[in-house]
This record gives sequence, structure tokens and C-alpha cells, in this order.
Amino acid sequence: MRILIDIGHPAHVHYFRNFIKIMEKKGHEFLIISRNKEIEHYLLNKYNIPFIDKGKGQNSLIGKSFYYLKAVYIIFIKAIRFRPNMLLSFGSPYASFVSKLINKPHIMFNDTEHAKLSHLLSDPFAKTILTPLCYNKDLGKKQIRFNGYMELCYLHPNYFTPDPSILDLLKVKKDEKYVILRFVSWNASHDVWHSGLSLEIKHKAVKELSKHAKVFISSEGNLPKDLKQYQIKFPPEKIHDALAFATLFIGEGATMSSECAMLGTPAIYINSLTAGTLEEQEKSKLLFGFRNPKGVLEKAIELLSTSNIKKQYRKYRQKMLRDKIDVTAFMVWFIEKYPESVNIMKENSSEIEKRFHWVNLDYQNKFR
Repeated sequence: MRILIDIGHPAHVHYFRNFIKIMEKKGHEFLIISRNKEIEHYLLNKYNIPFIDKGKGQNSLIGKSFYYLKAVYIIFIKAIRFRPNMLLSFGSPYASFVSKLINKPHIMFNDTEHAKLSHLLSDPFAKTILTPLCYNKDLGKKQIRFNGYMELCYLHPNYFTPDPSILDLLKVKKDEKYVILRFVSWNASHDVWHSGLSLEIKHKAVKELSKHAKVFISSEGNLPKDLKQYQIKFPPEKIHDALAFATLFIGEGATMSSECAMLGTPAIYINSLTAGTLEEQEKSKLLFGFRNPKGVLEKAIELLSTSNIKKQYRKYRQKMLRDKIDVTAFMVWFIEKYPESVNIMKENSSEIEKRFHWVNLDYQNKFR
């Protein structure tokens, strides 16, 4: 099988990298086309995944419109030469439109209900849309729900073991508390009319949290000089190790918040935008959601002051792992069986998903 995958965000690299490696060993061929938005190209090179560059996106709505035409053209030309059997992406409007042009199915993952523009441009042309079971929207006959989270594609115990050497890179002692703050750039299309934490609040958070734990900052945008001393200084692919051993995470980004939920690290998500995934994780006590900064510092200090907080969150994580599936294993099965897999999932999804559950909880001992 020949599969074209369109990558538009660093998280997408993680969603598909294990799937690609498994499928390649089975003899399938891939063409990866990637945007150069942040660190997508760095990660693809790091994981030895060859790719075609489709350029950088734009921040303005006019710029995004021109980039849409450019990206569609690049994918179309490469697809004509590659002759894929199908196209695969996470919510790519570019791959979706190209699939219509070349008359090949586009199988699309999505867990972001509020990405309205992306849905508007991609859903009509997608053949099948795979979403988590907790996804809040009904997308009609094309939608197939699976009982998992996208972050389990790479943070499931079958693929990820946290490396304690990250503590040396962070210069943190084994039992020393540390907090990771994540600030986003607010340049995505679904971020229009939304904004994050003010600079004043960021300064206050760092000052107050530093009284209780060591503070590190991960930021998409540039930081002011006085906050740069807190900026994380290690290779980007090490971030999940850092999140796994962190005492607490506070951030504006949904992806890292959900990643912490997968890793058993208490997370505080601050954003006026939400999603079914985050809402379910909050109900499962895996994270705390705030629509604005009010009450965040109080909750953060409460969590940092709670004894054995990591032990408690490992228990929440264990329960989540019992309930959810290995999404990469499911993805391999679904794509190899496609289109038969669509009807199988519609008729008896719970029975099929039993084969993708994981119960080896001894893995938890790898966390401190």
C-alpha cells in the first residue's frame, strides 16, 4: 500500500511516527509532506522519516489563504508522481482537497472541535473521519469513534518509557519539585479572537511558583529577557521525559496538557477554548481546566503542597490506561483493513477494540 501523510504541526509527527515505522516493516510505502511551522522538520529528521517540505504557513488570514493554494499545489504534484492508495492526516484541509482531485480516499483524524475553519475546508472532502469517543460533535456517516486519545499514539507504554536522565539535563535532584509552564503563540486559525495569559500574569506566576518549586518555561513565542533564564534548554524530543517527571504542568496549550494526562502528571489547562478530550480528562481527574487565570495560582500551590501528589496521579493514569486503547495499534489495523474496517467499527467497535487494550501496569514502576 502507498500512503501519503500530510504533517502540519509538531504533534502530528508524534501521532504518525510509530505507525509509519510499523507499517514500513510490513512493506507499505510512504510519502510524508510537512509544513515548516515550528519543529516539524527537526522531529522528522530526528526520527529518520524522509519528507517533502511544503513551506511555512502565514499568520494573517490573507496569508493563510495564499498558503492554502500553495500547499494544495505541492501536495497535488507530489501525489500525482507518488500515486498513493490513500491520504492520511490529522485535520488537513490541503490533503483533503487533493484527495478529491486525485479520487483517492482521505482518512482523517481529528479531536479539535473548535477548529471550525479546518473542519469547513477538510470535512466535505474526507472519506472517513476518526475521532475519540469523547469528541463532542456529530460529523455524520463519515465519523468513526475510537476509545482513545491521540496522545496515546506515542505516549502509550508500548512506545514510551520516560528517561530519568532528563533530571540531569534540567539540573534537578531526584526528589526536587519542578513545574513546567507552557505559553503558546496564538497564531493557529482556531485561535482567532482568542488570547492567552498576559505578560503581567506570566511574571506573577513565575514569581509565586518559584517559592514552591523550580520553574521551567516552554514557549512558542519569544520571551522577555527576565523570563529567558527559565526557558527550557534541551532537545525538543526530550519534552515528554520532562513532563513525565514534572510535579506540575501549567499551560495554554491543549496538546501538552493532554500529554501530561497520559503521563500521570497533574496539569492545569488555561484557555477559553476547550475540547471533548480535555473535558473527559478533567472528569477523570487527570487535569484541571480554567477558562481564565482566576484561581490558577491558588490551585497550583495547592497541588504543589499536596503530599504524594505524583503517586495519586499515577493511579488516575492507571485507570485511564485500563479504559483506553493503544491508538497506534488500532490505526495499523484500521488502515490495513480499510475500507472493510469502517463497517466493522460501525457494527461492533467495542468488541474489536478489546484487542487493543493494555493491562501490564508494572510499567508504572518506571516512574519515580
